[in-house]
Amino acid sequence: MEKLGIEKREILSDRVEAARDEQQEAKETFADALEAFTAVTEYQGGELESIYDKLNAAYKDSLAAAERVTDRIDNVQSVGDALFEEWTRELDAYSSESLRRSSEASLRETKAEYGVMLRKMRAAEKSMSPVLELFEDQVLYLKHNLNARAIAALDAEVAKIEDRVKSLVKEMEVSIAEADSFIRTL
Repeated sequence: MEKLGIEKREILSDRVEAARDEQQEAKETFADALEAFTAVTEYQGGELESIYDKLNAAYKDSLAAAERVTDRIDNVQSVGDALFEEWTRELDAYSSESLRRSSEASLRETKAEYGVMLRKMRAAEKSMSPVLELFEDQVLYLKHNLNARAIAALDAEVAKIEDRVKSLVKEMEVSIAEADSFIRTL
């Protein structure tokens, strides 16, 4: 990309924006899945196979969203590492000591802000796994027990799912806010 005249700083900014947007979409996907799981508890009879299909689709959508978030964060980290490595190497190229010190100070500050943002992104990413595990458990249970008792058993798990999704949403919002803050500093 640099050969095309696009600087690493710009690439990093674009990738942070893309990761932020992907996290926002994932947050919405998980919230939609929670709605689907919650709706099962209001089961009044009908086609159990279609309920299973809806929950399985919600789980798969959430899984795909989580994978996209991971890919976006990996892309951020890749270009971030390259940017900071290049910046560090170029410090030795300065002939002006005051400009070198100023650039080094900017490097430390930017790297610190980047580190905070990346840790928050990874924390949000990590918080998706327990939710996905709960979703998968519920889908598997329902798959092998397509009956009203299985629906009742899922009802007992909804509170746990709601708590995990709320926690995930909070982590995502913190990460999204940190990404916005970092983008403004670039």
